[in-house]
Amino acid sequence: MSHSFPKLGSVESIIESLAAEGYICNEQIATVVYLAAALEKPILVEGPPGVGKTELAKSCAELTGAPLVRLQCYEGLDESKAIYEWKYGKQLLYTQLLKTQLAEVMEGATGLRESIERLHSFDDVFFSKEFLEPRPLFRAIDADDGVVLLVDEIDKADFEFESLLLEVLSDFQVSIPELGTVKGRSKPLVFLTSNDTRDLSDALKRRCLHLHIDFPTTELEGKIVRARVPQITEAMTDHLTSFVSKVRELDLKKLPSVSETIDWAKSLVLLHADSLDEELVRSSLNALLKYEDDLSTVVDNLTELLSQDVKASQAS
Repeated sequence: MSHSFPKLGSVESIIESLAAEGYICNEQIATVVYLAAALEKPILVEGPPGVGKTELAKSCAELTGAPLVRLQCYEGLDESKAIYEWKYGKQLLYTQLLKTQLAEVMEGATGLRESIERLHSFDDVFFSKEFLEPRPLFRAIDADDGVVLLVDEIDKADFEFESLLLEVLSDFQVSIPELGTVKGRSKPLVFLTSNDTRDLSDALKRRCLHLHIDFPTTELEGKIVRARVPQITEAMTDHLTSFVSKVRELDLKKLPSVSETIDWAKSLVLLHADSLDEELVRSSLNALLKYEDDLSTVVDNLTELLSQDVKASQAS
């Protein structure tokens, strides 16, 4: 059982290939992805929301040509939604359709014990793979070829779910009481993302390579914006990323994410803007900020933020 991701041949090739997919990353990110593929270990990607954790997994799937299997975590997530459940409706339907055959099986049985013994010899028929509904974790390890498995926002799930996940991450297998241990046919490239809303267990972290993605530097965010919004001018990109960097230094309820920077850049292109001024920022800031209190805070500091932006642009 193995996976093969030939396009992850080196750190440099990963940086170049991800850039071709529109994902601009630094050497640290590319190195962890390379090591994860080579060592066949999951990656635990932590960091604030909106910095590209989920997008990294999606881009690696595009890069390798492997299918993306995604499990979105939430409180109360259990094995019936994450690993498997039985198709009870199909089992019941088959039971009804096979009534005649069941009568033939039971014919001549004397007493309850013999009847149960005869039924028991056939119960495995209804607890076979044909009646199994595979969920994302099972689909990922049961695939003929390697897939990219994304376990998104693992910090939203319970500690109990982490325990279920450990078997999949360490041995690439799942235990099903009625079938026994089902070993994977291929090893997925696994990404687990966390927004740091709670501490994850040491057992989970031990099984993973760790990667922390923070808000990018102004220079890196400029490269990201130009890759995703090629119509934007270089001067506007510099102004925009410098302004966003200063906004993130404010005491806001939600700091603007990279994806929101990209949305704002697209908005400014649609508005045919070639520079930032107070009127333009006020009218378009909803694309960057999502809370009214945050909007008010930025507007109250707008003159200073724009003057800092101009100084930063002149310095560069």
